[in-house]
Amino acid sequence: MRATNLALKDLLQIARDWKSALFLVVMPILFTFFFGLVLQPESAAEGDARLPVGFVDQEVGGQVGAHLERLLAASEVVRPVPLDEEESARVEQLVDEGELAAAIVVPEGFGQAILAGQQPRLIALADEGTTAGRAASQGIETAVSRLLGAVQTARISAEEYATAQGFDTEDARWSYLERGLDLAVAAWEQPPLTVTEEMAAPSDPAEGSEVPGGFAQSSPGMIVQFAIFGLITSAMILVLERQAGALKLLLTTPPSRVSGIGGHVLAMFLVVLGQVLLLLIIGQFLFDVDYMRAPVASLLMATVLAFWAASLGLLIGAVSKSQEQVITLSLIAMFLFAALGGAWFPLEVAGEAFATVGYVMPTAWAMNGFQNIVVRGLGLSSVLLPAGILLAYGLVFFGLAVWQFGFETR
Repeated sequence: MRATNLALKDLLQIARDWKSALFLVVMPILFTFFFGLVLQPESAAEGDARLPVGFVDQEVGGQVGAHLERLLAASEVVRPVPLDEEESARVEQLVDEGELAAAIVVPEGFGQAILAGQQPRLIALADEGTTAGRAASQGIETAVSRLLGAVQTARISAEEYATAQGFDTEDARWSYLERGLDLAVAAWEQPPLTVTEEMAAPSDPAEGSEVPGGFAQSSPGMIVQFAIFGLITSAMILVLERQAGALKLLLTTPPSRVSGIGGHVLAMFLVVLGQVLLLLIIGQFLFDVDYMRAPVASLLMATVLAFWAASLGLLIGAVSKSQEQVITLSLIAMFLFAALGGAWFPLEVAGEAFATVGYVMPTAWAMNGFQNIVVRGLGLSSVLLPAGILLAYGLVFFGLAVWQFGFETR
C-alpha cells in the first residue's frame, strides 16, 4: 500500500507540471511528423513502395518480353520501369547511382529462342552489395522463373496437341504456343494459392527483408526516443527527495526500501506506458501506422519498453546528485540510445559495422519488435525475442539502481 501511495504522489507531482504534456505527447507527435516526411520514400509518396527495376525490351513487338514485364508488374517486391532509348544507353549508370534498384534487358531474338526450346540469356544488372539490390535480384529471379515455367507449360501443351491432332502449318503451331503462354502467364498473375512465411526474427536483424521508411520508421522511433526523454520529471523527483533527506529516511529499513523503490519505479512505469499507448493510438489513426494489425504484440512491446525505460529512469535518478545531472544524463541516454539504436534512421541502411554496434543497444530491439509488426507484417511470435532482450536490459538497469540505493544507505 505504501508503494502505491508513493507512486500516486509521484504521478500527481508530474501531472502538476504542464511541461510534462509538452515532452510526453506534443514533441513526439511533431518529431514523428517531421522525420516521417524526411524518411518518406519517393516511390511510396507516389503510391508504390516497390523497388524500381529498369526494363529494356530490345525485341520490338516481342510477346515474351511483354509477358516478362507483366510478371514483374505483378510482383510485390519490384515494379518495372520501361526505359526509353536514351535511358537504355546509360542503364548501368542509373543502377550505380541508385536511381534504379536493378535493371533487366531482353535481347533481340530472346522470345523466339525460348519458345523454340533454347536457353537464351537475359541481361540483369543489380548491386548485390545493397539490401535493395539483393531484394530486386530476388524479385527478378522470381519473375523469370515464372516466365520459364509458363513457356515450358505452353511447349508441353503444344507437343501434346501436335501428337494428338497435329498442326496444319507452322504458323498454327506458333499461334497455339503463344496462346498457351498467354494463359500460363495469366495464371501466374493471379495464383490460386499463396504461401505466407513468418519468422520470429531474422537471424541477423540488420539484414531484414525490408527497409523501413516514412512514418513506419519515425513513429516507433519517436516512441522509443521520448520514452527516455519523458523520464526527466520522474527522475528529478528522486533527486529532490534525496536533497530534502526524505529518500534516505525512506530507505533506512528493508520494508521501506522495497516500498520506496517500488513506488517510484511504478510511477515511472505508468507514465511511460500511458505515453507509449497514447502515441501508438496517434500513430495508428493520425499517421496510418498499423499497430492494431497485431494488438497483443503491440501491447507486449509497449509494456516491456515501459519497464525498460522506467528502470533506466530509476537508475538515472539513483546516480544523479542534482537536477542538472538528471537533465544531462537523460539527454545523453536519449541521444546515445536513439541514434545508435536505429530510432532516427533504419539500421539496415547504416552499414554492417554500424548495425552490429546498433544491436547492442536495447532501443534497437524495441525498434525491431515494433517494425516486425508494422513493416514486416508479422505477429506475436515475431516480438518474443525483441521483448525478451528488452526485458533483460530492464532487469539489469533495475538491479543497478537498487544496488545504488542500497550503497547510499550503508
